[in-house]
Amino acid sequence: MTDTQSDRRVEILSEQELRRTLTRLASQVLETVSDLKSLVLIGIPTRGVHLSRVLAKELEANTGYPIAHGSLDPTFHRDDLVRVGTRMVQATDLPTTVEGRQVVLVDDVIFTGRTIRAALEALQTWGRAHRVMLLVMVDRGHREVPIQPDFCGRTVPTRRTESIELRLKDVDEEEGVFLKETN
Repeated sequence: MTDTQSDRRVEILSEQELRRTLTRLASQVLETVSDLKSLVLIGIPTRGVHLSRVLAKELEANTGYPIAHGSLDPTFHRDDLVRVGTRMVQATDLPTTVEGRQVVLVDDVIFTGRTIRAALEALQTWGRAHRVMLLVMVDRGHREVPIQPDFCGRTVPTRRTESIELRLKDVDEEEGVFLKETN
């Protein structure tokens, strides 16, 4: 990373704060889900997939029970592709059926809510979950649809010209949450 890049980002959560937040979020999921055998974490590309893996490990460490986790790419269910553009679609990888399961959709940042709306629509093509909840690391506001997270690591009001970036060691070789100007 160049000096100019590091000058333009502000640390919102340090590595230690991110770890504490992940532990808190895992505890909140455990308090909410009555039957761990019915729980499945489904990450939304890109960082939501990695975040769901980290949470699954945290939950397993706390319970001794392996937690099912996978990924769901909602790209083709979006209603704003013209505005946001397309990216390389990732394969949906569900470890089990969602039929009758308690599903936690996992994403790094919630912004307008349109990605989550698309994910909910995509999820329905795979079955009818008993319950669907949403976990995000950061809620940055600016909602365009009435969707709110059930579990939220941090609320960070932002300007539309800013972005939030979750960095995880297994992918980025550093950890933390950063605010960046996106001019």
